[in-house]
Amino acid sequence: MHSPDVSVQLDSPAAQDVRVLLDEHLADMFATSPAESVHALDHTALADPSVTFWSARDADGVLLGCGALADLDDGTGEVKSMRTTAAARGRGVAATLVARIVAEARSRGYSHLRLETGSEDFFAPARRLYVRAGFVERGPFGSYVDDPLSVFMELDLRSASPVA
Repeated sequence: MHSPDVSVQLDSPAAQDVRVLLDEHLADMFATSPAESVHALDHTALADPSVTFWSARDADGVLLGCGALADLDDGTGEVKSMRTTAAARGRGVAATLVARIVAEARSRGYSHLRLETGSEDFFAPARRLYVRAGFVERGPFGSYVDDPLSVFMELDLRSASPVA
């Protein structure tokens, strides 16, 4: 489900409303998982040139969510910092953001798009979102290590059909 009343555009993770959402995201991550199992990025890390950052906003410019694509320098990308505001949940905002990130990864010619999310019940909606988008579970990648609190997923962009 995609939300037609949502505009996804490149944005700055340093924008005030975005920083508030990212701070909320980090606070939830640290409240849900021990520090060594938190892999969310703060606004400074998301401003790295290897990261492309988008926000989702309504017609009035109100922030609804955000997401990022990190270039992993091996022909793959990683979904980072997916978050929707409490008011936007259930409206297709996250699916719209994932579709934008997948489209960008495809346009860059990445072979795979990967991500890490939590294994706890708190993260069940995120895992369902990614499964609906075609992601499947896999083992750790990059600098990640096996962690019972992490679920690693990937989308094979060479064979998967585009997210609708």
